[in-house]
Amino acid sequence: MSSASIHPEADTGTAKLRLSQRAPWQVLVLTAVYVLPAFLCLRHAWVGDLDIWWHMKAGQWILHHNAFPYSDPFSSYAAGKTWIAYSWLFDLIVLKAYGWLGLNGVVAYTAGMLVAITMAYHRLIRRAGIGLTPGVLLTLAAVLCIAPLWTARSWMFSILLFTVQLDVLVQARRSGGTRELWCLPAIYVLWANVHIQFIDGLVVLAIAVLEAAFAYWWDRSQTPIGFGRTAGVFAACAGAVLVNPYGFGIYTTAYGLASQQGVLNSLVELRAMPFRDIFDYGVVFLAFGAVAALARARSRRLFECVLLLFSVVVSFRSQRDVWILVTVSAAIMAAGSADDRSGETACKAWAAPAASLLAVIVAILGFAAFHVNNGRLAKKLGETLPVHAAEFVRTNNIQGSLFNNYDWGGYLMWSTDLPVSIDGRAELVGDGLFHQSAATWAGAPDWACDPQLQKAQLVIGPVTAPLTQLLRLNSHFKLAYEDKLAAVFVVQVPSSTDPADGPVPLPCTSGR
Repeated sequence: MSSASIHPEADTGTAKLRLSQRAPWQVLVLTAVYVLPAFLCLRHAWVGDLDIWWHMKAGQWILHHNAFPYSDPFSSYAAGKTWIAYSWLFDLIVLKAYGWLGLNGVVAYTAGMLVAITMAYHRLIRRAGIGLTPGVLLTLAAVLCIAPLWTARSWMFSILLFTVQLDVLVQARRSGGTRELWCLPAIYVLWANVHIQFIDGLVVLAIAVLEAAFAYWWDRSQTPIGFGRTAGVFAACAGAVLVNPYGFGIYTTAYGLASQQGVLNSLVELRAMPFRDIFDYGVVFLAFGAVAALARARSRRLFECVLLLFSVVVSFRSQRDVWILVTVSAAIMAAGSADDRSGETACKAWAAPAASLLAVIVAILGFAAFHVNNGRLAKKLGETLPVHAAEFVRTNNIQGSLFNNYDWGGYLMWSTDLPVSIDGRAELVGDGLFHQSAATWAGAPDWACDPQLQKAQLVIGPVTAPLTQLLRLNSHFKLAYEDKLAAVFVVQVPSSTDPADGPVPLPCTSGR
C-alpha cells in the first residue's frame, strides 16, 4: 500500500504547497493578460475618434448651464429640434479626463476601460470552471477580436456592463442563487446614463425570462431560477433605466437609432463585417466555437441557444456590435470546456484581485514607457482632423453659419464654437440630411442647391474633396486658408451690397 493512501493528509499538504508556490506565477500571468490590451492601445495611442468631440461638447454644455439639453444647441440643421444627451454621464467623464490630463485623459479612458473589460472577460470565463491556460487564451482571443472597437467611445461601458451582467446571469442559472441578480438594477441605473445599448442587456434579460417561463410550463431542468424571480429582476432593471434625466424618452431614442436603415448602410462602423482583416475571422471562429460547444453539450439549453442566435443577428448586422457575439461566444465556450479541468484550475482567491491592482499600476507606467504625452498626441491629431483650420477660424474671429462634412462635424463643433451643418449624432441627422451632405461634398450636379450650403457663411472641408475644388472656381467663395489637410472658404460680399443685409445667397445652379 502506498504511503499516500496511508497518510492522505500528506498528499493534500503537498498539493496545497504546490498551489501556494504556483500562485505568484498566476498573478504575474494574469497581470500580463490584463494589461496587454492596454499596452497595445498605448503603443498606438490615438485621439482622432470622430465622435468624442461632440460628446465632450455636450458635457461642456451641461456643466456650463447646470442643466440637461432637451433641444439641440450645437448645429444649424437641427436648431430647436428635440435632442437628448443620452450618454450625458459618459460625456462628463471624458470631459473631466480631458480637463485633468488633456489629450492624455482621452487615451487614459480607453486604456483604463480596456483593463476593466479584460478583467471582466477573464472573470466570466474563469468562473465557468475552465483551467488557467485555456481561460487566459480564450480571454485574450475575445479581447483581441474587438480590437477595432478600442476607441474612446461610450460603447466601452456597454461592453463592460454587458459582460458583468452575463457573468451574473450565468452564475445564477448555474447555482440557483439570485442574490447577485438583484445587483443588476443598480448596473442599469449607470448603464442607461452612459450608453444607449443598455437595450441589448435588456434583451438578454428578456431571453432569461423566456427560458424561465419555458421551464415553468414545460421543462423544469432548463434553469433553477423561478419565473417570478426572473421576471421581477427584468422588471426592476427596465424600471431602473428610467432613472435618467429624460425618463421614458431614452427608450424612444433607442428605437429611433435602431430603425435608421440609411445611416446603417452608409457609415463604415455600422455596416456588416467586410471580412477584410483577421479580427472579422476571429469573431467567426469564436462563433463556430460556441456552436460546437452547444452541439456537444449533453442537454440543450434554451437560454444559450436563443442568446447565441440573438448575438449573431445583431453582430452580423453591424460590425460596431461584434462585441456582443464575442462576449456570448466566449461565455458559451468556457462553459462547454468546464469539464476539461486540470490541476492548474485551482487558483488562490487573491490571485485575480492582486493581478487587477498590479495591472492598473503597470498600465499607468505604460504612458511613460510608450512616450504617450499631449505633445505627440496633438501632432497626430493634426494629421487627421482640421486642427490648424479651426485655429485659423478662432484666431481671426470668423463668425457665421458653418458648412462642413459629416466626419469633421464633431471636432469643429468642439473647436470653433460655431453651429455646424452636420455631425455624428446619427439619431438627429437622419437619413435625408446624411445623404444630401454626402452628395454635396461629392460634387453632385446640384451641389449649389444644398440648403445648408445656401445659407453658409463659412466652409471648412478636406482639400481633396470634390466640393472643395468646385468652391475654388466659384466667385461666391474666397479661399481664406489652406494646409495639407483642410481648406477654409468664406463668402464674398459684393462691394455693391449693404453689409447689413448679409451675404448674397449662393446661386442655385448645376455647378458646371
